[in-house]
Amino acid sequence: MSGGLDFVISGASRWWVLLFVSLSALTNSVICNKATQYKLTVGLQAPRNISYPFSLLRLGSAMQIAIDKINANTSLSGNFTFDFVYTDTDCNAKFSLQGFIDQVMKQNVSALFGPPCPEEAEVTGLIASTWNIPMFGFVGQTPKMDNILVYDTYIKIVPPLKRVGEILLKTLEFFGWKNVGMIGGGADRNTWDTVDAFWKSVEQQLRAKVTLAAGIKFDTSDPKLAQRNLQIISKVARGEPISSTYLSEAQKQGLMNGKYVFLLVQQFEDNLWKTVGDANKTTVLKAFDMVFVLAQKSYEGYDYYDFFKQAYERLKGAPFYSNLSSEKEVSSYAAYLHDAVLLYAMGLKEAFKNGKDIRHGREILQKLRDRANIRFYGASGLVHFDEYGERKLDYSVYDLQQTETVTKFVSVLDFDKISLLVLLVALPVLGVAAVALITLLTLQKTRLQSRLDESNWWLINYSDITILREPKKIMPCMLNPNISTNTLSLLMGQGNEVGIKYLKNQILTDIKKPSIIAEFNMLKEMKHENLVQFFGVCIEPPDVCIVMQYCQKGSLKDVLRNSEIELDWMFRLSFAYDIVNGMEYIHKSSLKSHGNLKPSMCLVDSRLQIKLSGFGLWEFKHGTKHKLILLENPNYEEMYYTAPEFLREVYYPFNRTQKGDVFSFAIIMRELMYSTEVGPYHDVHLEPKEIIKQLRTPMSDEPLRPTLSADICDERLIPLLKACWSENPDHRPPFTSIRRQLRQACPERCTHANILDNMVSKLEKYASHLEEVVEERTNQLTVEKCRADKLLSSMLPKYIADQLMCGKPVEPTSYDMVTIFFSDIVGFTTMCSVSSALEVVTLLNDLYSLFDEIIKLYDVYKVETIGDAYMVASGLPICNGTRHAEEISTMALHFLSAIKRFKIRHLPNEKLALRIGINSGPVVAGVVGNTMPRYCLFGDTVNTASRMESNSLPLRIHVSQSTADILLKTGNFELEERGDIEIKGKGTQKTFWLISKSGFSFPPTGQDCNASPKSGTDVGIKTLMVLFISQFEVFMLIKRKCYMEA
Repeated sequence: MSGGLDFVISGASRWWVLLFVSLSALTNSVICNKATQYKLTVGLQAPRNISYPFSLLRLGSAMQIAIDKINANTSLSGNFTFDFVYTDTDCNAKFSLQGFIDQVMKQNVSALFGPPCPEEAEVTGLIASTWNIPMFGFVGQTPKMDNILVYDTYIKIVPPLKRVGEILLKTLEFFGWKNVGMIGGGADRNTWDTVDAFWKSVEQQLRAKVTLAAGIKFDTSDPKLAQRNLQIISKVARGEPISSTYLSEAQKQGLMNGKYVFLLVQQFEDNLWKTVGDANKTTVLKAFDMVFVLAQKSYEGYDYYDFFKQAYERLKGAPFYSNLSSEKEVSSYAAYLHDAVLLYAMGLKEAFKNGKDIRHGREILQKLRDRANIRFYGASGLVHFDEYGERKLDYSVYDLQQTETVTKFVSVLDFDKISLLVLLVALPVLGVAAVALITLLTLQKTRLQSRLDESNWWLINYSDITILREPKKIMPCMLNPNISTNTLSLLMGQGNEVGIKYLKNQILTDIKKPSIIAEFNMLKEMKHENLVQFFGVCIEPPDVCIVMQYCQKGSLKDVLRNSEIELDWMFRLSFAYDIVNGMEYIHKSSLKSHGNLKPSMCLVDSRLQIKLSGFGLWEFKHGTKHKLILLENPNYEEMYYTAPEFLREVYYPFNRTQKGDVFSFAIIMRELMYSTEVGPYHDVHLEPKEIIKQLRTPMSDEPLRPTLSADICDERLIPLLKACWSENPDHRPPFTSIRRQLRQACPERCTHANILDNMVSKLEKYASHLEEVVEERTNQLTVEKCRADKLLSSMLPKYIADQLMCGKPVEPTSYDMVTIFFSDIVGFTTMCSVSSALEVVTLLNDLYSLFDEIIKLYDVYKVETIGDAYMVASGLPICNGTRHAEEISTMALHFLSAIKRFKIRHLPNEKLALRIGINSGPVVAGVVGNTMPRYCLFGDTVNTASRMESNSLPLRIHVSQSTADILLKTGNFELEERGDIEIKGKGTQKTFWLISKSGFSFPPTGQDCNASPKSGTDVGIKTLMVLFISQFEVFMLIKRKCYMEA
């Protein structure tokens, strides 16, 4: 046995030596030749066998997701882009080593992620150290790999085992549990190795405080479990499904009788619950009566569940093609792998920025271990490292609780950087020895809950809020694009005029969290003349909102962009004083900083006084206290007011810092000085995205800032603003100093009293100016009304339009005798086949514009145009006796005369030919529809007129017997009898050709037939194009069918 073991070790050693000799030179050349490349390949190693909890088929897509983020966001990795290759190691050291060699030699990887199994990681980690290639562990490893002297290019994203031991010890000490046993195991050797490694790492910590009664490798058939004299059984499960086996077996053995408590240690609090089948959840829920879960602290900075849903969807595709049934089967280690890739990208960026070799693994890891450089929220929580280069993660103790609608884990103990915060809940009975402890906790809980119930002052029922008026509707032509329209809604609540701000996130976190309640109470006490008053919140989706004091004038941004309010320097200076006074109060309060200071957060009340808003309540508004910068389409102009040190971070706290507030104030102050410009960087002439890029990464020693001129303000303010927006936060003065320097920079008459006098004077002038404003607005309204009237009259007959504008109903009306005109273009289908759509639309626009000018000369009404058909009526809606037939007939002759002179732009040698039909008779007319209403005609007269047109000939006017009778009575028209013809649906009818009118000559139309249409018809072209594309084919089909039937 020993000989065989010696042989393996000896053989392995010789192989390692040969490997080093053959590859060391190659590695150096790779580093030298590739140091300046901007596209890098990284390697991933994991077993493909899906039975492993860290199988490639359970977590591989996490690397794809992280790389996509890196490639899409230069703030994560600078100018580098990434790709990846992977190797199936099957948890075999030999396969892992050979795979790593191939990845380096053939695919030139710059970093390695994995392998996850301890034995292969130990071997491959030594080679990675020899070649100076960074290696990232995303699964817990053996204590061997904690030796930074041997594995100096290795870093793991998972927290060290001793961190879990510290939390476990704190938990045991809090509850006063002294007798502890450890039970673990599973179906494979790796599971027990992990349990054993964990036990060894924390054993020394626990022995000083508690009695370690046993350490047992457990399986479901072990009957000796119930015989162990343990008061606590702490269970560690590598693969979550085995935990439910533990609990079920413990229940069978009668250990769920209140005498024992189980403390389950795992990564995330719901790992076990989400792997339990629906059929077993009732049993497991009952077993959880005596179980606590020690897991990572829940947070909402990154949507953990959305990440796993996305990982599950990506696993279905190439190159994994996984057959997992749901996102619940995605490995929890996927979150660590995702964050490890982001961590490497940030370390690479830091190394490159400081002129380091991007292929120097030790240099990159040194940057990562410097906790001042790297901090971000990832899929596994906050990623940052302590002074020893170890991941720091916060933990909580959870209890599974069931309500009427949901079963979820609720935090019982919260460990935040080893400081203990107890969130009191009803704990299960722990036996006679624990009665005193439970009684104390229950009393404390009852008292705390009573105090909370009495202090729910912040909770406002949305139904108690009454909308007084909707936001003002402004005509598009009167809207200033530089004025913000994102104003607070005006409502009445509890007798107060209030404003409400709806939250984008309508899914609330735990509203009863002590941290959120404490902030509500803090804001209640923050009362200052330059802060908006906080009244409370509504928490009923979809109306989750913050209720606050209403400010009538909108925001400072609105006031500065409103040309109707004249602001002299004294007036703008008073705004600056208001902001400084409000910020000084916030910085001295428990809130410490604003964090979101910008013009839209500086509200203006009816007395033109600034009141700051938008501070605090970050956890309520966003579910977290930190902001994650991974937006695909951020609002770059809103980022002007963010200090550059925060622009460079992937995440930062929402409340930022006091020095960051000073930077924001400087940018606002510059806008106050240059109030006529749009934005602080108006004269820089760069796109907002480019401005933010230069703020984030200065292009020179003099970072980009807005320009300043002594011609605009007192020259003593220029050094003040430059100090306030200094690149170094330590050089920015506090608001107490800013207020003093503002006063020194003012003119002698700029005292507080003089500012107030000036404000009163300006208010008086503003009030006297209101009459002029009202008159100007009235004139604008009159102009707009005329435009609206003209537009309506062009769509409907003037009489009908007047009725509608007066608010009178338009009832359907019967007319005894009117005349209807139809025309269409002969050969239009053929012409369309040889013309483009745009040419056809242009043709119709030219022709119909000509016809529209002609019909203005007659007492007729254009009903509609469909394709090449043109329909006109006379004798309605205002009757004109018998003149309707004469008006339509004269107009038809005019049309024929004009069409002979008409030229087609794209076919100048072709001539258009109209086919015209006219009929007279009774109709019913009325307005149809509410959206785009139409004045439509109904009756057999319309159908007959259409038949007259379809049976006509080119350049001929075909009239019915009824129309001919009217025309013949006038004695002014020459008609020619066509004879009896068969009319579909009418039988045989006698019809006539209209030849001419005595004394008729072609009058001027106001538009040359050969000229291009007026510039104003461009809109008509666009409109006709839309109509043509949508209706042309349908109309042609209908028309062909009519021809065939005729």
